[in-house]
Amino acid sequence: MNALVPLPVVLPLVVCGLTLFIGPRLRWLHRLITVGVLAAVVAVDVVLLVEADRTGPLVVHLGDFGPPLGVTLVADRLAALMLLVSGAVTFIVLIYAMSQGMADREERAPIAVFHPAYLVLVAGVSLTFLAGDLVNLYVGFEIMLMASFVLLTVGATEPRVRAGSTYVVVSLVSSLVFLCGIAVTYAAVGTVNFAQLAQRMPELPLGVSTLAEVLLLTVFGVKAAAFPVAAWLPDSYPTAPAPVTAVFAGLLTKVGVYSMIRADTLFFPGNRLSGALMAVAFASMIIGILGAVAQTDLKRLLSFTLVSHIGFMLYGLALGTKGGIGGAIVYTAHHITVQTTLFLAAGLLEKRYGTTELTRLGGTMRSAPLLAALWFVPAMNLAGIPPLSGFLGKLGLMRAGAAAGGVWSYTLLAAAAVTSLLTLYVMAKVWNLVFWRAAPAQPPSEDDVLEESDDPDSAPEDSGGGAAVATAVCVRTTMRVPRVMTAATAAAVVLGLSYTLLATPLTGLADRSAAELLSRTPYVEAVLDQ
Repeated sequence: MNALVPLPVVLPLVVCGLTLFIGPRLRWLHRLITVGVLAAVVAVDVVLLVEADRTGPLVVHLGDFGPPLGVTLVADRLAALMLLVSGAVTFIVLIYAMSQGMADREERAPIAVFHPAYLVLVAGVSLTFLAGDLVNLYVGFEIMLMASFVLLTVGATEPRVRAGSTYVVVSLVSSLVFLCGIAVTYAAVGTVNFAQLAQRMPELPLGVSTLAEVLLLTVFGVKAAAFPVAAWLPDSYPTAPAPVTAVFAGLLTKVGVYSMIRADTLFFPGNRLSGALMAVAFASMIIGILGAVAQTDLKRLLSFTLVSHIGFMLYGLALGTKGGIGGAIVYTAHHITVQTTLFLAAGLLEKRYGTTELTRLGGTMRSAPLLAALWFVPAMNLAGIPPLSGFLGKLGLMRAGAAAGGVWSYTLLAAAAVTSLLTLYVMAKVWNLVFWRAAPAQPPSEDDVLEESDDPDSAPEDSGGGAAVATAVCVRTTMRVPRVMTAATAAAVVLGLSYTLLATPLTGLADRSAAELLSRTPYVEAVLDQ
C-alpha cells in the first residue's frame, strides 16, 4: 500500500499537464478528466486512511533515497484524514464550479486555466499533508499558492486583482519567513527531515530551539489566518468567485493549522509556547467573532467567523493533551466541510439574487425554501447546536480544557462559550435579514440600472416612484440557479451531517491520531526504519 502514498500528488499534476494540451473548445473533456482524477484521488485517500489506521504510518522514500537526502512522503492517521476530507470537499466544489460555468467564462484567456489551476491546487494541498521534510512542506505551500494566485484573479476584475495583490504580498512575505525558519533549523541540526528533527530538536539549546519554533509557527499562523496575522483574509477571499472562495476558506487555512499541529507535536515536544498559543487562540476567537457581528456583507461575515473558529483549533493545540489535540483534529475536519458549505450556500444566494449584501436581501424563505434549508443546517452546525458535529467538536475541546485546568485554560473555556453564543447570534442575524423578513423596498443599484439599460424593452415604467424599484428587485429574484449547483451544496451539507452520524468512529480516529502524534515513536520509526 505504500506505493499509493504519492498518488494524491502525482495524479492531479499529471492530468494537469494533459489538460494544458487540450484546447479551450473541448471544455467537456476538461470537465470529464478533472472529475475523473479527483474521484480517483478520493478513492486513494480512503484506502490510505484505512491502511494508516490499521498498520501505522505509510512511508515512501522517492527514488529510494532515504533521509536526509531523499524526498520522503508520509501518510499517518492525521495526514490521511486531512487528505480524505480535503479530497471530498474539493470534489464537491469542482462539481459546483462546473455547474456555475465559471471555467467557461475565460473567453479572454488563451487556454482554459481553471481546471489546470484547480488540479495544481489539489496537488499542492496533498503535498503539504504528505510532506516528510520542511523543504517539501515549503514546496507544497508554494505549489498551492501559485495556483491560488490564478484562481483568485479569474476574470481579472479590478476588485479581484486588488485583493489578489494583497494575498500575493502576504504570501511572499510569509514564504520568506518560512525560508528563514528552514535555514535556522538546518543550520542548527543539519537536517530538515521530520523524523530526524524529532530526534535532534530536543538536544538543541533552548534559545535556538525557541527561535526555530517561533519562526515556523508564525509562518503557519499566517497561513491559518490566526490573529494578529489574519487581516489579509477578509479582504482577499470575498472578492473571488464563489467556488474559489469556498475551497480557500474551508481548506487552505486548515493547511496552516495542520502544519502547526505537526510541528508543535513532532519537533517541539513539551508544549513550551502553550501560553502564547492560548493568547493567540483567545484573540482569534473574540476579535474574529466581533468582526463578524459588525459585517453587513455575507461573504465578509463568513470570513470573520473563519478567523474566529481557527481559535478553537489553536486552543486544542495549546492544551497539548491527547484530548485537546484530538478535539482540534475533529474540529478541523468539521470546519473544513461546514465553512465550505456556508460559502457555497452564499454563492447560491449571490447567483439567484445578484448580491450578498444583507441589507438588500429578504423574503428568501418564501421564494427559495430549499436554499434556506441549505443555509440553515450548516449555520447551526457552525454555531454548535446539539447534536451536530460542531457541538461535538466544541464539547471535546471544552472537556479537555476543563481537565487541563489553569487560569488560561478556564479563560479560553469562557471565550469559547462566548464565541459560540455570538456565532449563533450572527447566524440568527443572517437568517432573520436574508430569509425570514420580507424583501426590503430599496432603490436599484448601479448593476440593476445597467442590466435594465442593456435591454430597453424591459425598462420599467415609473408611474409614481415605486414601480421602477419593484421591477428592479424582481430582476434580481428571477435569476435561475443551476440544479447541479444546488445538488453539490446539498452534498456538502450531507457530508457535514455525516460527521454527526459517524461521531464515534471519527472521535476514535482522532484520539488514536493524537496519541500517535504525542508519542512520536511510530512516526519516527516508520520513517527511519523504512
